[in-house]
Amino acid sequence: MADLLSVILVESDPDRATQVSEALRALGRYQVHVIADPTRLAKQIQALNPDVVLIDLENPSRDMLEELTLASGPLERPVAMFVDQSGEGLSTSAIEAGVSAYVVDGMQPARLKPILDAAIARFNMVHRMRTELAETKRALEERKLIDRAKGLIMKARGINEEEAYALLRKTAMDKNKRVADVAQALVTAAELLS
Repeated sequence: MADLLSVILVESDPDRATQVSEALRALGRYQVHVIADPTRLAKQIQALNPDVVLIDLENPSRDMLEELTLASGPLERPVAMFVDQSGEGLSTSAIEAGVSAYVVDGMQPARLKPILDAAIARFNMVHRMRTELAETKRALEERKLIDRAKGLIMKARGINEEEAYALLRKTAMDKNKRVADVAQALVTAAELLS
């Protein structure tokens, strides 16, 4: 994230919004945009594209929590949610929805920096894990595709697995393509011909 973090503060109480904004600005590395009315939150967040979203609610309902969470894009950026009271299971629902920090007992300016730092760190950790998981799934799918292509080559040419893979790899090198791409083309062609 940049040196100056762009923060959207979703806060309907103007006095509280001013207090939190001033506390963040006093820390020197936050550019704060206040959204008092969350009715068009998704559009406002999309337009401002902040680094972090802070949401302050008195007593959230499950529906309000879900709507605010979806609008604030927790998979795209850290979201810290501050609530005065929390009903049964709301914190679990918020975390499952991707909220990086769910803090009960409201937003207090003195606690903002450590909570923001923790939310950003948690978001980055979860983001890395999601990226690694996606890469692992892609690699597994490619491995299955290559194995299928090797099977087709082995059957068509009457050769063993090692020779089939060598042929796939040589073709990929000759065509300046990835082995998985050559395997995909072969499997697609075989499906068309069968």
